[in-house]
Amino acid sequence: MRKIPIYSHPAAGWPALISSTQKLMDYQTFLRGGLSVFKSNQPQGGFDCPGCAWPDHKSHKSIDVCENGIKVIASETMTHKADADFFARHTVTELQEWSGYELEHSGRLSEPMYYDAAQDRYVPIPWEAAYSLIAEQLRQLGSPDEALFYTSGRVTNEPAFLYQLFVRCFGTNNLPDCSNMCHEPTSVMLSKQLGIGKATVMLEDFEQAKLILMFGQNPATNHPRMLEMLAHAHEQGCRIISINPMREQGLSKFRNPQKPTHMAAGQSDDMVDDVIQIQIGGDAALLTGIAKWLIENDKINHYFITTHTSGFKPLKQWLTAQTWEDITLGCGIPQTDIINLAKLVADSPATICTWGMGITQHVQGDDNVAMITNLLLLMGMIGIDGAGASPVRGHSNVQGDRTMGIHERPSKSLLDSLERVFERPMPQEHGYDVVTGAKALIAGQLKVFMGMGGNYAVAAPDTSAIEQALTTTQLNIFVGTKLNETMLYPGANNLILPCLGRTERIVTTKGEQFATIEDSMCQIVPTQGKLKPVSDTLKSEAQIVADIAVHVLGADSSIPWLAMSEDFDLIRDYIAQAINGFEDFNQRIRHSERGFHLYHAARHRVWNTESGKAQFEVPQYPITYVAAQMADAQGIDDENTTQNVTQKVWQLTSVRSHDQFNTMIFGFRDRYRQTNRRDVLFMHPDEISRLGWQKGDHIMVARQRAKDSSGQPRILGPLILTEMDIASNAVAAYYPECNDLFDLDTHAPDSHIPAYKSTTVTLERVNAGARIAEPA
Repeated sequence: MRKIPIYSHPAAGWPALISSTQKLMDYQTFLRGGLSVFKSNQPQGGFDCPGCAWPDHKSHKSIDVCENGIKVIASETMTHKADADFFARHTVTELQEWSGYELEHSGRLSEPMYYDAAQDRYVPIPWEAAYSLIAEQLRQLGSPDEALFYTSGRVTNEPAFLYQLFVRCFGTNNLPDCSNMCHEPTSVMLSKQLGIGKATVMLEDFEQAKLILMFGQNPATNHPRMLEMLAHAHEQGCRIISINPMREQGLSKFRNPQKPTHMAAGQSDDMVDDVIQIQIGGDAALLTGIAKWLIENDKINHYFITTHTSGFKPLKQWLTAQTWEDITLGCGIPQTDIINLAKLVADSPATICTWGMGITQHVQGDDNVAMITNLLLLMGMIGIDGAGASPVRGHSNVQGDRTMGIHERPSKSLLDSLERVFERPMPQEHGYDVVTGAKALIAGQLKVFMGMGGNYAVAAPDTSAIEQALTTTQLNIFVGTKLNETMLYPGANNLILPCLGRTERIVTTKGEQFATIEDSMCQIVPTQGKLKPVSDTLKSEAQIVADIAVHVLGADSSIPWLAMSEDFDLIRDYIAQAINGFEDFNQRIRHSERGFHLYHAARHRVWNTESGKAQFEVPQYPITYVAAQMADAQGIDDENTTQNVTQKVWQLTSVRSHDQFNTMIFGFRDRYRQTNRRDVLFMHPDEISRLGWQKGDHIMVARQRAKDSSGQPRILGPLILTEMDIASNAVAAYYPECNDLFDLDTHAPDSHIPAYKSTTVTLERVNAGARIAEPA
């Protein structure tokens, strides 16, 4: 296939600065938000960016935030309010028709609201009345397991610790969080193979790496601060390979806004040396080919394997049984190219494998992570400088929330520790994750839903079914800063509880408080907002949780809920007693400019696994799984073709645009993909020509053999056909708009992660040749 340079300019640079400035103006927060930019990711009194979880570099910069981070800051620092006057003007039925973009820009939530069914509107409610209603409804439940307590990754460590403690004191482990939808295979498989489900690298390792393999990532859009480290590594002689079905245009060159020579003279740094354009879902097959060649040509680290690992023999037997025909069929890459990549791995003394959700969000997502880890273990690339596993988390504290105990499947050691510190029994049964929780909600088994941030219904698969299920509950509680779609499907009782944002001051009777987060590489960092809150009615998340706990659990002097919410040092003292690695928490966080790094046993070649060694894992799915699924669906499609159907099946993947963060839609401009709209279907121009179609045609996308909860076919569209440099047999559409194509039964077996990145679809052209003007 020919390569198509859709966006020929370097990433970042002047376009990023212009776009960032425009977003500050769009949110009418040019001064307030602009001043906050200078406090983002700063030591000594700064706040941690509420965007992605990429670590802060130890070197100090006066501005240390990326384009995407500025957009998140602009969203949070806007002073326009979605207050009582706003809700008086708009019924909930009307708001249900608003787009995610319109809801995002409606304003900051500024006072607690209750849904009045008679008016079909949210109306103000006093905090005390809201707490009393919550207590009344939770106490009426037949079992604590009839409530689901969801958490978003933007919640900081201190309120997250209080939240999980309250939920467990209430009596359930129903604590799903956004990890279930993004990096759960990482957490599950790294824990199984290395003994801890986190990155083994630190940021400094990128300065010493000789080979970086990037799997399923688009950092130019999703975590742009990574670009500077990639460019620096490349400058130091590191070879960088992107393995992705899409040739992401933002990965070729980087124009660093921090370098005057770049901005004034138009210079830029190189980043990626090559792109391996695998077919969607082909990662495990490609890694199988690399590992097979390394073993057969004796290019592996025998000392490390013998000394530090278990399970090598079964993996070797499995790799030997895999044929090159199946490997190339599974990944779509010629054998010679796979061998060339294997030789790079063999020659590298220090290799980092880094990955995003392009690896995890597949039915075979667990296998993908397992094979990455297998490769690192074969080469002895765990526990040495410049090498290791580097999953990149997508939300600022999603990793910290899990460390604090937000987990539906808690370890026995965590529960034992909580019981020891708080002297009360903790629930032992595993709770619902996002997928099983959504199924229980749809089945009518849940009577209460609480969301600590996030946009649960829109982030999860089968959005429409979840929204409808929310209307059947007895109580829904939403703690957040902005209005979103999930809040607009009320049950018998519905509450919106507005909280302070990351950029705002938390002032209690004990004075000004600071919180902490954990980044993607296990660094614990302080965060302290400096802005005056947008409303005097707002409460901190810790205060909201503590107030609810007091009302629901009753007077209980053994856990000082209110004292903790007033003094975050007290929360950190309890964390230090209950969570491993946080000994002397208050002292350590105060006496280090950039926080401290949590001890990572695997980084020191200590393996807290069942075998006591690092564990090789044999994949559960055949490496030709995707090809077999497509062939199976093709047979059905051949029986039902029409003139405008492609007469073949495609693998569809979801993508995020350059103007969004998770489900937050900042605008419609996807600069690197050159489109101004979100209702698009991306396809390679060679495939468009082969079909006799044209850019701008209207396309309907349909799942094969997949019905929604009402028994109707899963169909999306019409979408506008748009060009992208994407692998053959592949198409892409924007998340979350395509979520109704995904179902809750198609997920990885152990981690339960939904298959957002790989689903088999058919395409039908409708209204051929019609054109729709792009939004301004």
